[in-house]
Amino acid sequence: MSYRIREIDALRGFAVCGIMIVNAWQHSEDATGWVMWDLFQGRFYPIFAFLFGMSFALMNAPPLIMLRRMAVLALFGVVHWSVNPGEVLLPYSMLGAVALVPSMWLADAVVAGLGLALTAVSLFNGDPWLLIAGLLPLGMAFVRYGVRLRQPLVFAVSAALTIWLTWWWIQDHHVYLVAVLTGAVAYATGFLLLSPRIFEPLGKMALTCYLSSTAVILTWHGPFWLVSAVTLVAQWIFCRWWLSRYRYGPLEWVWRCLTWWTLVENRTHDARSPVPDPRRPRPEGEPGHSP
Repeated sequence: MSYRIREIDALRGFAVCGIMIVNAWQHSEDATGWVMWDLFQGRFYPIFAFLFGMSFALMNAPPLIMLRRMAVLALFGVVHWSVNPGEVLLPYSMLGAVALVPSMWLADAVVAGLGLALTAVSLFNGDPWLLIAGLLPLGMAFVRYGVRLRQPLVFAVSAALTIWLTWWWIQDHHVYLVAVLTGAVAYATGFLLLSPRIFEPLGKMALTCYLSSTAVILTWHGPFWLVSAVTLVAQWIFCRWWLSRYRYGPLEWVWRCLTWWTLVENRTHDARSPVPDPRRPRPEGEPGHSP
């Protein structure tokens, strides 16, 4: 693999931060800020969708396990939808079951072609959910082909296109989704060029951060920038503390246990735990290891 998992975690954390800030802005009284609308609105969900497809491929589990993983995510989504209608976990789980699980049986070229076709159609008709459906298999295809994500040329081109398209869509809203996609690509590739690891804890606990931020947004009615800043700092401190003691965030651990239908080991350096993580490679010589 030509990229490191830590970079993916950091990029996922960056996307979660962006989603939280946009959600806080949408629930605030300041609903007309041109900076948020022109530069941030819609730019982070495409990143998250692409990484969702990558993570699906990297997990490399049997199709039945991955289908159960999507079903558990759907349960989280149903609960979340009940308090925050329109949220993304439920649609992501459904799209993952429809677009990603069947793709496990398809050839690499077919998966890539499917992702490109769905993305192209979405840009033509302006359907954001179809765009997400296309980015899921594209993320999977990137893992299968081992494509490098740190691309200076892609950043330069996507940044230039984003500036032009953003100016254009202000006058012609038909190009809005294209501007959103190029903006997402520019943000993601630019972030990876900087490679700030500070976002890594948030990315490792993305589900916990996403759901907890909704609770804050729905109960704290203040300036969105203050809500975002305080919440993200508090989440980062909590994630750092938690990950110094546990392998997975609290909700990530529940998700993993229900996916594998076993009590997964979570404490770090806990030799007393009799139940290993079914996805954690055992060192050479440990019982149960197979070469």
